[in-house]
Amino acid sequence: MPPNPPILRVIPRELHPISRKNISSGALRVLYRLNEAGFEAYLVGGAVRDLLLGCQPKDFDVATSATPEQVKQLFRNCRLIGRRFRLAHIVFGPEIIEVATFRAGDDDGSGDREMENGRLVRDNVYGTLEEDAVRRDFTANALYYAVSDFSVRDYVGGFDDVAARVLRLIGDPESRYREDPVRMLRAVRLAAKLGFTIEAASAEPIAPLAPLLADASNARLFDESLKLFLTGHSERVFELLEQYGLLPHLLPDTAAALALDTSGLCREMLVMALRNCDARIAEEKSVTPAFLFAALLWPAYAQDLQLLLAQGFDLAVAEQRAADRVTLRQADRVAIPRRFSTPMHEIWWLQSRFPQRQRKRVFRLLAHPRFRAAFDFLELRAAVVPELREEAGWWAKAQAMPSDTLSAQLPGKSAAAPRPRAGAESPPAEGEAKPRTARRRRRPRKAAE
Repeated sequence: MPPNPPILRVIPRELHPISRKNISSGALRVLYRLNEAGFEAYLVGGAVRDLLLGCQPKDFDVATSATPEQVKQLFRNCRLIGRRFRLAHIVFGPEIIEVATFRAGDDDGSGDREMENGRLVRDNVYGTLEEDAVRRDFTANALYYAVSDFSVRDYVGGFDDVAARVLRLIGDPESRYREDPVRMLRAVRLAAKLGFTIEAASAEPIAPLAPLLADASNARLFDESLKLFLTGHSERVFELLEQYGLLPHLLPDTAAALALDTSGLCREMLVMALRNCDARIAEEKSVTPAFLFAALLWPAYAQDLQLLLAQGFDLAVAEQRAADRVTLRQADRVAIPRRFSTPMHEIWWLQSRFPQRQRKRVFRLLAHPRFRAAFDFLELRAAVVPELREEAGWWAKAQAMPSDTLSAQLPGKSAAAPRPRAGAESPPAEGEAKPRTARRRRRPRKAAE
């Protein structure tokens, strides 16, 4: 924590651009009702930061002096969640306003704050607005907007840091990263998203402390990975992960494979995949985590596959083993759910099917539920490997041809060529019931006479 007591700076309405018309009606209702009930309540965090930057926030969070139980008494549409941080979620249709009680700076001895090896694993000790401000991670996220007088409250210099586009940790950087190692990934994500520079003192401990990511749960790191790479700034995120030494501790196999790739083609393909993901998100198109991780882990998979083939394994066996090995090793850091790892494997395995041009094999591949994703992946590879461009071009034309025309151009039997059946775009989702096949009913045996 800062050695000197923080000093409150109040920025009046005429000196900042935040307007209530840019704040959701749900957040305003929460703020006004809490104020009317006699509690302090402020819009806080990323919403205030984004409004100061002229961006429209996606989420609106509220900080208040009311406890979660007191918040619940005021709102019938409220539910309390969380153990590590007790929070109130107030639901207005599709919008959820997250309400957090001011956190204290010191442990009050109640047992509601737990530390393990310097890491904060539970924090439900409540305090004042001033204490809450210095408990937050970055100065840019510790700004409070008051509907009572439309001012912005700043205890840690966040207002000036936002104006200077600087990301600065509150307190001692090493202690704050040890408290929660995932905060290092959060620093990279916010710097990439906002176009901010990580302040020198906040950046310096990242590389030495990067191994602490091993202490974070692999499920939490999966969620954090989606935030890193699926919010429209993944190319810059990847560059910062490399710059600050975090990549070997988040994607260790990928980092090792890239280090051995003297041609640079694997890295070029990976960066292009991330650039394409960012472009799709900018166009409000979806990006599946299966395709994302297929690209992120492809350098490691391709390297393992070549090693197994050199050892004399059959192609199909080598593909299976390489995919399983890479996924299992990655699970030590990032747990990829099976609903994503299975299609990721299929995208990889189908790459070796594209050179096959026999009629039966071509139509079987075209009918595969993962064909489109695998073809997109082939085009990605072809963009950096000229030898694959003819192959990608041939399959692009094959998709556009009528079945009879395509069949006539291919070697093999002239049997009717199947095309993808309706509904074959994807297998049943995980947990979804699979269609039942009709069973033959046995005829009852006659009783022995």
